[in-house]
Amino acid sequence: MQIPRIPTFIRAFPMPKIVAVCALFVAASATMSSVDAQVQQLPPEQQITAAVLPLPQGMREGATVLGYNTEGKLVSLRSGKGDMVCLADDPAQERFHVACYHRSLEPFMARGRALRARGTKRDQIDTLRYSEIRSGKLKMPRTPASLYSLTGESDAFDAASGTLTKASPLHVVYIPFATEKSTGLSAVPSDKMAWLMFPGTPKAHIMFVPSM
Repeated sequence: MQIPRIPTFIRAFPMPKIVAVCALFVAASATMSSVDAQVQQLPPEQQITAAVLPLPQGMREGATVLGYNTEGKLVSLRSGKGDMVCLADDPAQERFHVACYHRSLEPFMARGRALRARGTKRDQIDTLRYSEIRSGKLKMPRTPASLYSLTGESDAFDAASGTLTKASPLHVVYIPFATEKSTGLSAVPSDKMAWLMFPGTPKAHIMFVPSM
């Protein structure tokens, strides 16, 4: 992986680009020099503060948080007892993006990060994951699983105050292999109601209108 009057989110990200916004949450690792990482990288506590912001208030304290060390590598910043896993903003990426997802999605997300780190091309990552899911090698949740994210410009997060401005929210619920028939949801993108994205695939999920 961020609608009755067309809100800022849709104006800033036209509907065809929503797919790209949704895909951002799987991008957990990118190459960068250690010097750049040291210049841009926030301290762990500030990374954690930003990473949990997509979540409802009551879920933040118990979330596990993955973030970046001074070498720009993804590491565990905090082990939580809650059900959510949050990814801190990647300093190697120009835009600000943080995302939190239910821990039942971790095998799917971790596999995507591993393939990306290995240099697998973007269009092949899902091809490989889908194949592994269908073979039983990669497990997907058997019940609905949420993902929350916030996306904005590079200065969207004020580290000094721990507050966020100018970021667009996105909330989706994964239901692997869900279809229009199994859910009663349309697969046509809409800015007025929830709709089903990638129907019939392991990555099928309900897209919720931010104004909800």
